[in-house]
Amino acid sequence: MVYKSICTFLASDIELRAQLDSAIAFARRNDAHLEVCCLGVDATQSVGFYAGAPAVIYQDALDQARAQADALEEAARAHLRTADLRWSTDSTVLTLGGINGYVGLKSRFSDLVLLPRPYGEGRGPQDEIIVEAALFEGDAPVLVMPEPGAEIPDFRKIILAWNQSDEALHATRAALPLLKAADVVNVVVIDPPSHSAERSDPGGLLSQMLVRHGVQVDVTVLAKTLPRISDILRRHATEQGADLMVIGAYSHSRLRQAILGGTTRNMLEETAVPVFMAR
Repeated sequence: MVYKSICTFLASDIELRAQLDSAIAFARRNDAHLEVCCLGVDATQSVGFYAGAPAVIYQDALDQARAQADALEEAARAHLRTADLRWSTDSTVLTLGGINGYVGLKSRFSDLVLLPRPYGEGRGPQDEIIVEAALFEGDAPVLVMPEPGAEIPDFRKIILAWNQSDEALHATRAALPLLKAADVVNVVVIDPPSHSAERSDPGGLLSQMLVRHGVQVDVTVLAKTLPRISDILRRHATEQGADLMVIGAYSHSRLRQAILGGTTRNMLEETAVPVFMAR
């Protein structure tokens, strides 16, 4: 698999140029087409209006969302015209409840979705919904940048979190183009269960598969010395000087609406390096 169709979503003008610069840089690196989807989100519909509210109130909210989507697309196109790559834009008006369907559809036909971290100053509920929809509705791998506009490193040293789950394996396979290009991939196993199929060689079968693809692999087994798995992974990434983490994305529920599971959410809330996720 190679990343030839890359998508990003804009739901506000906060650090718009910075987010686009990250997406442009990654698309250029992969000689890929970049699609930028601009969302005008009508958040008022999620709480509703009082009974008998005049239609003009509903229409005003929709008009504001349409103006937002149009302004985002205009700004995106102006910036993309200066970029030397293949690109396209789309815009739409959505309620918060309608984000899943649109983002899921666009993500389904993308090789990778690149997004900023959905938590932090200036971020709203739509940002988390977009990440979730790309992962769970679109079934697409998502590369989350810790800060919009942060320079995308060459991903020379990658931490791959391994716990024998389907999600971790899917993330590994989706990340193979990046893993093959890295100088070293550190497979990290935290507190492996003594009764598992890999009990005598944690991470061994995964390493064997990766080596056959030409990936340079080493394995680290860590004890669960902190309450949260995400904290252990972040500390290890810092100690190793890693520039990317690959993790399986987990939800609290298999019945969408899914909400990002604890480890996944904690990782995105506090990560200082890009995170590649798939489920």
